[in-house]
Amino acid sequence: MNSLKYLLSLFVLTFFIHLSAFSQRDTISINTIVQKVQKLTDEHPFEKVYLHFDKPYYAVGDTIWYKAYLTSHLHAPSPLSKVVYVDVINSRDSLMETLKLPVSNGVAAGSLTLSPMSYKQGNYHFRAYTRWMLNFGDAYFFNKTISIGNTLNKDLITHITVKGEVANKVPKVNARVLFKDENGKPYAGKKVTWRIVSKFETVNKGRGVTDQNGYLALNSDLKDQENAGELETAISVSDDKTITSTFPLRSAFHNADVQFFPEGGRLISGVSSVVAFKAIKTDGLGVEVKGTVTDGAGATVCSFNSQHLGMGMFTFTPESDKTYKANVTFADGSTASYDLPKPRTSGIGLAVNNMSPENIIIRISATPAYLERHMDETFYIVARSAGVTCYAAQAKLNNQAFSASVPKDKFPSGIVQITLFTSTGSPVSERIAFITHSKAPSVSLTSDKPAYTTRQRVKLNIAAQYPDKPVEGSYSIAVIDESKVPFNEDSETTILSSLLLSSDLQGYIEKPNYYFNAITDKKIADLDLLMLTQGYRAFSYRDILDDKFPAVKYFPEQGIQISGTLRMRSGMPVNRGTVQFIIPEKSFSVSTQTDAEGKFSFNNLVFPDSVKAIVSARSNANSRNMMIMLDGEILPGATSNINAPDEIVNIDSTLNPYLVNSKKLYRTAIVLSEVVIKAKSTPKPSHADYPALSGLSMMPDHLIPGDRFKGCPMLLDCLKGGTMGMTFSEENFYISRDYNSGSRVPVQVFLNGMPVDAINLSSVNSAEVESVEIFLRDDLGTVNRLYNTNGVLVVNTKKAPKGTPIKLSELQEMLPQSNLVNFNPMGYQKARQFYSPKYAVAKSGVVTNDLRSTIYWNPFVNTDATGKASVEYYNADGKGPYKAVIEGIDKDGNLFRNVYRYTVK
Repeated sequence: MNSLKYLLSLFVLTFFIHLSAFSQRDTISINTIVQKVQKLTDEHPFEKVYLHFDKPYYAVGDTIWYKAYLTSHLHAPSPLSKVVYVDVINSRDSLMETLKLPVSNGVAAGSLTLSPMSYKQGNYHFRAYTRWMLNFGDAYFFNKTISIGNTLNKDLITHITVKGEVANKVPKVNARVLFKDENGKPYAGKKVTWRIVSKFETVNKGRGVTDQNGYLALNSDLKDQENAGELETAISVSDDKTITSTFPLRSAFHNADVQFFPEGGRLISGVSSVVAFKAIKTDGLGVEVKGTVTDGAGATVCSFNSQHLGMGMFTFTPESDKTYKANVTFADGSTASYDLPKPRTSGIGLAVNNMSPENIIIRISATPAYLERHMDETFYIVARSAGVTCYAAQAKLNNQAFSASVPKDKFPSGIVQITLFTSTGSPVSERIAFITHSKAPSVSLTSDKPAYTTRQRVKLNIAAQYPDKPVEGSYSIAVIDESKVPFNEDSETTILSSLLLSSDLQGYIEKPNYYFNAITDKKIADLDLLMLTQGYRAFSYRDILDDKFPAVKYFPEQGIQISGTLRMRSGMPVNRGTVQFIIPEKSFSVSTQTDAEGKFSFNNLVFPDSVKAIVSARSNANSRNMMIMLDGEILPGATSNINAPDEIVNIDSTLNPYLVNSKKLYRTAIVLSEVVIKAKSTPKPSHADYPALSGLSMMPDHLIPGDRFKGCPMLLDCLKGGTMGMTFSEENFYISRDYNSGSRVPVQVFLNGMPVDAINLSSVNSAEVESVEIFLRDDLGTVNRLYNTNGVLVVNTKKAPKGTPIKLSELQEMLPQSNLVNFNPMGYQKARQFYSPKYAVAKSGVVTNDLRSTIYWNPFVNTDATGKASVEYYNADGKGPYKAVIEGIDKDGNLFRNVYRYTVK
């Protein structure tokens, strides 16, 4: 839809005209509401990011291809930020790496190779954001769970079934783990040690032997069923080889909880009320329920059944001075009772009927007592969508109930927030609804043939239009061999489900694409249930009307920025000093001058990641007495995965078709196994050198070699964002998982075996660091109990060589050069191009099998003024259904998606 159509509604108020209860007289109050919300829109525009991946899951050794779409109000391409970040976080909430992409016209493209040296089999959390988005927390970050399997040097295949129970108020877990070799042969009679870890603490441990079928059965007590933790196993497959595996236990317990949500926010006595409910298990997934509502006397008021993923609704009219209880029966036969919110004796409420394809029916109902007290007072309705006020109306209250029909064409596709205000501007009731238009933006894919043979050339024709006119837009296309990459389409994360739904709702959404895949009346009703039961990520009207706007700390990036401060050794800032930024290998150099506070900044730089750069102040007079202090990167710490319920527990079995093909594809790939060299070597400094740390494990959870800090201007700044599994805040390090859950017990820092405060690391020369050891748990508690801390960070410096003379030049290199900084700044990810083979000549002789699962990927497909484009590529050797997915956006923020299938014989 055209953005201007909705923006006009910011200045032109629309009034109800159906009933005499509504007045068309404008007021200052409603203008004030609209103007202050408009100020939020103007001064604090929101951005959203969506990543389109070529596949839903991968294997170690694969390359992940993706395109980023960056949008702002009305989903139009954002004109604000020109840089987007993509983080990869493992299942232990440790940051694996951060990728920086340049944005042009609201889009960017990138790739990530899953190196066997860095990535293991498991579930990974991908998130994307801009620096501007950091002003508003992580609510609008893009989040997606991607599972990664492995077939390289695969010596172990596992499958686990778990079941939890509570006996004498003690939670217990029973697990049965199957161990097989790469050929599917059970590991029979093998020794297995295991332990259960929760919040970095070992809850229980034991050992056993697999039976003749390769199974190990175990049971264990737990401390907390809500934080059941992980099961770690280590099986000895031979005398000199032990393989470890980790399994999450969150699905062990099927205890469910039910929450009830009165429409509009509250129950009101004497007013017919819709109450929605949502039943979820401890793993975050919905569970089907049924039940009844009874009053305080035990009389049944109504009955209910869930209709989709544990969600449902019922309608009843609560009476004053009565209490109500919902009696629920779960799918497994268990039962529970829940008190419903106590109805208010007097009040006014808002209800919405969204089932009409053309209009939203808004109904306002008040109790007689409320009507008597507020007769002829003015009330307002304000509706916002996609960051824009699309509708505003006012009415005088002179009837107990009245309704109005609002055309849906006043709103863009997506969530609309409808709020009822009093004449003083106080919000009293609110409802969100989802707008689905009968005439939606469409993009079609057609092939030049109805069916193809292997390795045959394919031409896909693209045509985009809205509503009946051709549309220019930017698109990305992924073609996969669906027999190798099966996936439930309802569980997909798409440009529609992400930008229109997930990004505006709080919490986890199960099967988000269900609501956009082959839309039916039932799915529209199910989506309305989601609106009634899911929290809305929006600003607070009360804050905005009180002029409490979000604080802006970070501005939209227009390119790479390197900044810092130039000072004299005395600490005085250098005014109008000259500072140079140099990339030697690119023969690039640029200069700038400092301001009165000694600050300098190089803006809108463009260079690839991993380059060596220099910031120098040597061109100044008296430069030997100057020092450069660079500002650190402003990046968020690792956070827990909001979409954890999407994680796959049994990756080997769930992704079996894909991994079987992956094994054939990488059959010649060999990852070098660890080789133990039995020879004397000079031991490197470690925590084991210090008796006070002897209680720690011999192997830290993470080890950062000293060369990682080469060029680091200040060790503490580099550690703040590089300590995997830890978060730095308020001059202390904390275990990220515990910090995010509210704990504020700091990590104890050691420097060469001596306990120090974290701030003392600022004085450590980065060039002298041998290693940094990170211990996320202290199993014996020798450190935690002594210092009343949680976790250990050990910094080991290099040992000075003994008896070796040192040259003057070597000594000078060891001394810090305060007026010259060598470092490796984070640059843009180097662009890669997807390889698509061309089979222009018929097969002859020996031909290598083409086992690709991603047949074609193109992130930069642009339709012209006629709304058309085309792409060409060649099929692989796989036969069966091929699936082509196209997603994109036009300049007005219309979102496009389509799935096309063809057969290869």
